[in-house]
Amino acid sequence: MPTSDYDALTAAAFHKERVLARRLATRSGLTPAEALRQVMTQAAGAPGLASLLAQRAQAQAAEAARRAARAQEKIDTLALRRARDQPPPGAWLAWFDGSAHPNPGRLGIGALLRGPAGECVEISRRAGHGNSGEAEYLALIALLETALRHRPPQLAIYGDSQVVVNDVNRPPATAGAAGLQAHHARAIGLMAQLPEVALRWIPRHRNADADRLSQQAIASWPQADHEDADDTDDNDNDHADPAL
Repeated sequence: MPTSDYDALTAAAFHKERVLARRLATRSGLTPAEALRQVMTQAAGAPGLASLLAQRAQAQAAEAARRAARAQEKIDTLALRRARDQPPPGAWLAWFDGSAHPNPGRLGIGALLRGPAGECVEISRRAGHGNSGEAEYLALIALLETALRHRPPQLAIYGDSQVVVNDVNRPPATAGAAGLQAHHARAIGLMAQLPEVALRWIPRHRNADADRLSQQAIASWPQADHEDADDTDDNDNDHADPAL
């Protein structure tokens, strides 16, 4: 049997048929090609081997086309997502992060606001006691309050808390994150005062500056865990470049 014919049989054969052919070759002394042809001929039945090979080639081509379409759909979806996540030219960019040590425990919040002309504002402060969800929301609220002082025409905010990002972006009529309703209302109210603002989730490794600032705030807590919550406002480390 020509090699090309054997390759065509191998490509068309199902796994079970290839296994049967190997067993037949071992048992009967047939060559692998002869054994596979015999198995495939038996599988073809009355329509014949040529008809079986044509049907399977057609099915394989259809499956390859479906896989290619699915792959292209994933590529297109990723491209659209990346395009959507790109901020408009001239937009202000911001990142926020909140930490609770332990959880619940002492809170530290961090945020970074950057403008298109080189403006840079960092926030790093203690934020009382609570859980990680409250810390994340308080970081976002502090960022929005700072942004309002600069009145950016467009603001893109990034955070790695799916709880907060999803809660802020959810439809108004849907149920929100438990225990965070007051923070949600405050954040939505602040965002409504900005001309154009978008909140997007990013993975933690892309939120390093805000994480650094929140951890810096955690480190500023006294060692004793009974620090009075009134100290929340005592460590307001907002600062801006002299150009602001």
